[in-house]
Amino acid sequence: MRSLLFLLVFVVKGMLAQQDNTHKTSSIYVPPKDPHVLAKLEQWQDLKFGILIHWGVYAVPGIIESWQLCSEEWINRPDGMSYEDYKKWYWNLSSVFNPVNFNPESWAKASKAAGMKYVVFTTKHHDGFNMFDTQQTDYKITNGPFKNHPKANVAKHVFEAYRNQDFMIGAYFSKPDWHSQDFWWDKYATPDRNANYDILKYPEKWKAYQDFTFNQIDELMHDYGAIDILWLDGGWVRPKETVNDEVRSWGAPIPEFSQEVDMPKIAQMAREAQPGIIFADRTVHGPFENYQTPERKVPEHKIDNPWETCMPLANNWGYVPNDTYKSTTKVIHSLVEVVAKGGNMLLGIGPKSDGTLPYEAVTKMEEIGNWLTANGAAIYGTRTVDHYQEDGIFFTSKDKTTYAIYLVKEGEKVPKTISWSINLPKKGSKLSLVANGNKIKYSVSNGKLTAQIPANLRNTNTAAIAFAFKQ
Repeated sequence: MRSLLFLLVFVVKGMLAQQDNTHKTSSIYVPPKDPHVLAKLEQWQDLKFGILIHWGVYAVPGIIESWQLCSEEWINRPDGMSYEDYKKWYWNLSSVFNPVNFNPESWAKASKAAGMKYVVFTTKHHDGFNMFDTQQTDYKITNGPFKNHPKANVAKHVFEAYRNQDFMIGAYFSKPDWHSQDFWWDKYATPDRNANYDILKYPEKWKAYQDFTFNQIDELMHDYGAIDILWLDGGWVRPKETVNDEVRSWGAPIPEFSQEVDMPKIAQMAREAQPGIIFADRTVHGPFENYQTPERKVPEHKIDNPWETCMPLANNWGYVPNDTYKSTTKVIHSLVEVVAKGGNMLLGIGPKSDGTLPYEAVTKMEEIGNWLTANGAAIYGTRTVDHYQEDGIFFTSKDKTTYAIYLVKEGEKVPKTISWSINLPKKGSKLSLVANGNKIKYSVSNGKLTAQIPANLRNTNTAAIAFAFKQ
C-alpha cells in the first residue's frame, strides 16, 4: 500500500502527450459487400456524433491508460521503481478499483443531452483488465472489491443504459492483451507493444492467444444484447500481408511476421450472432475495417468512404486529475468540419475511479448539446457536398436542403454580415436560421451572397451559426 501511495503522488502529475500511440489512417479502403452491413453503416453515418468511454484501473491513480506498462522510448514512468515492480503495482490496481458511484443511466442521459447518438465502451484496453464478466480470465471488474455490486458486470449495464436512450451500441476491444501470458510471456522481457516471444517458434502459444481472444469476443457477441459496432483497437496486431510501406512509415513498432488474431473466424461468429455488425479493425485495411478512424485530428480533405474522427474531450482518453479540456467552441467547430468532410466524430470521455463523470466534462457536454438542440438539423442525417468549405463556412446537405454553417472564432462577436460565393441558393429561395426558422435577409451580387445578421443574434454567445436554404 505504501508503494501504491508513493506512486500516486508522482504519477498523477504526469499529463503525457499521446502522439506516439495514435493510430494513423490507411489510404486503402475496402468497402463491405454484406447488404446488412451496408445498411447499418448508412444508419451509423446519419448519427454523426458519439461518445467513446475509456474506463479501467488506470482511473484509480489517474494516469494514461495502459501505456506506462509499455517500454517504448516515448513512455515516461516515475523514477525509483524497477520495471517489474511497476508492473506488479499496476496489475494490483484491480484490488482497489471500486467504483461505488457507478450509475450508467446518468452517463447515458448526459450523453443524450450532449446530442450524442452512439456509444463505444472499452470492454478491455491493452492492459488486459476486463470491464465485463469474462470467463476467460480472473483479471476483471467482477473479481475485485466491486464484485458484489448489483451492477458489477459493468459493460452489460452500460450497454443497457445507452440502449434505453436509443443509442447505437459499440464494444471497444483491444486485440493486444499485455496481462495475458500468451501475449506478454514472463519468460521474456517486454521491449514494446507487440507479443514478446517468437510466434513462429511457439505457434501453440499464439494459438492459445487466438482462442482466448475469440472466446472473449464470443462472450460479448452472445451475452450482452444487441451490439452494432465492434471497435477493435491495437492495429499493430495484424496479418503480415497488411504491413506495407505506408504502415512501416508510421513509426510504430510493427513486426514483419503475422500477428493475427484470426479475424475471418471472429467475423463469421460475430455476424452470425449480430447480423450486420460493423467492424472497425483500426488501420488494418481490408474487409474488417468497415470505417476508418483517424485519431485526434480532422483529415485535411473530404473522404468519400465511411470514417470517424476520434478525439478526447480533454488531453487524455481516460480520467486524469487537472486535465486540460477543449473548449466547447473547439469541439463544435471540429464536429462541423468532420461532418462537412463526410465523417462522424467520436468524443472521448474518461469517468473517475468512483464511477462518476468529471464535472467539467458534463458541463461541456451540456453546452455542446445546447448548440446541437438548436442546430442539429444541419448535422444529423446530412451528407457532403462537392464544395464543402469556403473560409470559415462549411456546407452540408439533406433532402434537397443545403446548410451553411459559419464558425464564430473564439473571442469574436458575430459579424453584421456573412458572405459566401459557393453553393448559392436558387433565385427566390428563402434563407433561414436553423436554430429558430427565422428568415434572414440576403442579397446576391457578382456571384456572392451576403446575409444580414439580426442584432439580437449578434449579441448572443454562439460557437457557430447555421443557415438553411433550397438549391
